Amino acid sequence: MLISPTPLSLICAIILCMPLAVVFTVTSPATISVHISKSPTNIHHRKLNLTPLSSPPPPAPLPLDDVSLLRIAARVNSRPPRFKKPKIAFMFLTTTPLPFAPLWEEFFRHAPKSLYRIYVHADPRFPYEPPFSGVFAGRVVHSKPAQRFTPTLISATRRLLAHALLDDRTTSMFALLTPSCVPLHSFNFTYRTLAGSKRSFIEILENEVGAYDRWAARGADAMLPQVSLDEFRIGSQFWVLKRKHARLVVGDQRLWSKFKLPCERWDTCYPEENYFPTLLHMRDPGGCVPATLTHVDWTGSFDGHPVTYNASDVGPDLIWYLREARPRYGDEFNVNATEWSGSERHDPFLFARKFPPEAVGTLMSMASDVIFRD
Repeated sequence: MLISPTPLSLICAIILCMPLAVVFTVTSPATISVHISKSPTNIHHRKLNLTPLSSPPPPAPLPLDDVSLLRIAARVNSRPPRFKKPKIAFMFLTTTPLPFAPLWEEFFRHAPKSLYRIYVHADPRFPYEPPFSGVFAGRVVHSKPAQRFTPTLISATRRLLAHALLDDRTTSMFALLTPSCVPLHSFNFTYRTLAGSKRSFIEILENEVGAYDRWAARGADAMLPQVSLDEFRIGSQFWVLKRKHARLVVGDQRLWSKFKLPCERWDTCYPEENYFPTLLHMRDPGGCVPATLTHVDWTGSFDGHPVTYNASDVGPDLIWYLREARPRYGDEFNVNATEWSGSERHDPFLFARKFPPEAVGTLMSMASDVIFRD
């Protein structure tokens, strides 16, 4: 016959079982029960997992084919994180060991590393002796041949932008440079100028002499319907782009489908001087200052090449002259229908080309007293 438990017997049973519960809790191998008492009458229980944390896997290597690389880069955030100081990417497109590396070393010497990143696209067909060192060591991206009069120069630039976008999400501006470029100001001056801008700096010129021949270089009407002659623009290959425009470039397929076509006339084929200004003009003209911040002298140019300074011409007077020169602003009196006119601006040139390698000694001798003294 079963006997119904009395309240007193139930209480005794609970008291007798409590030591077993304590033993089970203490000897459990998976978790420890932690009691956090906020007050004598309010007890909370939290379990801590003691399983060792494994290290995060290393990031997957970036794809070597451009299609996959650009597809991934086109997915990045178009805006850098808020509440962080903007970072500038300095991107060098080169076939040489960077003759002015010592000057750039001085340029970056006292700059906080949190404010800049360096990337180098080095055409693999050329020797690089001495190899890249100092601030350029380990900064060469996966590079492919890039040849004048072909769309490969555009591909190399898009490759640089893709690596820079994927390497650091805090980068807000991307400056494209050449091995013959030198800085005209200190890093601090350059950084303040670029970080304080809400627009990209890219030369966008309309109605230039020879525009039709450049547009038709791939064949009559080959650019249609994506790019009409009225939308076609010319400008310097060297620019500084905001992050949203850098992502626009790597994500573009519509205009690239035309500009990647081989030219039938090589003497009017300068795709790198047409693709970027045309794309930005068609997609976001109001987001651009239509001028380059890299000075170049086209006086007496030959075969599409600007003037290369003689080593004897390089001195303080030349640096001061280049600093005072005024950029050309597309249509001076109605710049992309924005609220300001080009005639009201005087942005400083931050870089200049083309300097001869043998001028490096002269440039270094006046670096601290002239170039980097603002």
